[in-house]
Amino acid sequence: MPFGECTITLQDVAYQLGLPIDGEAVSGCLTNFENLMENGRPAWQWFRELFGELPPHDKIKQMTVHYTWFHERFRVLLADASEETVRIYTRAYILMLLSSQLFADKNANRVHFRWLPYLTSMDNLERYSWGSAALAWWAIYLLTNDAGDQRVVSARLCLDRLLDRDVSRLFFVLTSSRSCIL
Repeated sequence: MPFGECTITLQDVAYQLGLPIDGEAVSGCLTNFENLMENGRPAWQWFRELFGELPPHDKIKQMTVHYTWFHERFRVLLADASEETVRIYTRAYILMLLSSQLFADKNANRVHFRWLPYLTSMDNLERYSWGSAALAWWAIYLLTNDAGDQRVVSARLCLDRLLDRDVSRLFFVLTSSRSCIL
């Protein structure tokens, strides 16, 4: 990399986001993942089992659900909720984080079912290298977007124009807030 340029490294992801970088790979076919479902079970059946219900048809598009349905449906957990209800809300929250923060598309307004296999056993979530997967996703997303996509072009231009003091400020903001700015 030429002098004066910077990039996000795996160490940055681990430190900034607190995501594990050691462990099993987050992998699988993301386009035909429904063929990989446990025992050949249809994705919508699996969704109902994990979340207790199906979203309305107007909130569904292919293998995604509109983010607002998740947000409205799972926004408030009642204090007297059963253990199973807490599990359902936890799965929904994790799925929203995966789809809208770590592995967001350019709109970040849809929740994709590709993450269902990882939510079946929440005890197993920590065994995966989520930091590696997030870094790979971001790199591929930025590299494969249409060069005419104004948002990507604008983000790249902003990064190119950063001065040393700007990088220091950005680093301070990231480390103090422990949040992802994408």
